[in-house]
Amino acid sequence: MSQLEQNMRNYAYDIVNATEMVDRFRADSFFTRALVQALRVPYSFGYRFDSLKTISMLYAPDSSFRIITWQVMKDFSYYRKKGAIQMHTKDGSLKLIPLFDYSSFSENPTDSVRDNQHWIGAVYYNIIQKSFNNRNYYTLLGYDENDARSTRKWIEVLTFDEAGKPQFGGRYFNYPPDNTRPAQPAYRFCYEFKKEANAKLNYDPEIDMIAMAHLVSETGDTKEKYTLIPEGSFEGFKWTNGRWVFVPLIREIDPRPNINPQQEPAPKQSPFPPKKGKG
Repeated sequence: MSQLEQNMRNYAYDIVNATEMVDRFRADSFFTRALVQALRVPYSFGYRFDSLKTISMLYAPDSSFRIITWQVMKDFSYYRKKGAIQMHTKDGSLKLIPLFDYSSFSENPTDSVRDNQHWIGAVYYNIIQKSFNNRNYYTLLGYDENDARSTRKWIEVLTFDEAGKPQFGGRYFNYPPDNTRPAQPAYRFCYEFKKEANAKLNYDPEIDMIAMAHLVSETGDTKEKYTLIPEGSFEGFKWTNGRWVFVPLIREIDPRPNINPQQEPAPKQSPFPPKKGKG
């Protein structure tokens, strides 16, 4: 596996850093094939690919799956997200669910529950596991360069149906009307702001909340998302009875939520939960 990872390293680097668009997309093609080849190795689920700094690989807290995501830039106005979900299998065989970015064909990306064929793409940097009525909910926090004027971060709730197929989104958000937020009903939460505004959004385990910077418009027009910047205060969401419920004015969170997956190492987690000590 280490040899396969070494072969993938240059491709993963060039996906983000190659100067020409054709070279970035060629590297993406070679990387995708090499990744699938590596994942076909029995028991590959536990292999972390730590040297692939431009690729995000997040394990679910219960180790039931990991989600692999990255993005390829055509130009500053268009980015394509790529991804797959690798399920944890007892016999070590590969169960891989590809994700197809449907963002370019979606006029309203917050409008519905979606399957893996119609995924609203993002490079995920955190995953939060919650439960309600004996069902697991995996909340994904993702990064999206979007276009030349604005950046997006996403809160996406992932579930699996009885057949084990992924379902992205649902009526999981409760918040008051505000032009800086998606109009209800919103099946996923889009947090969009001015390019390079460095607005924070991440899960804070100390307060058990998703915390985000409160946004205001530089021009006073909150409908224009590319004018939104952090104001200095924080708000967020608390998991309550199977929904993320809005909470205004919370304390500042850890500065690490500013991670850009294209500039910093993609977050890594252990594939298996730590063993609990006695007592």
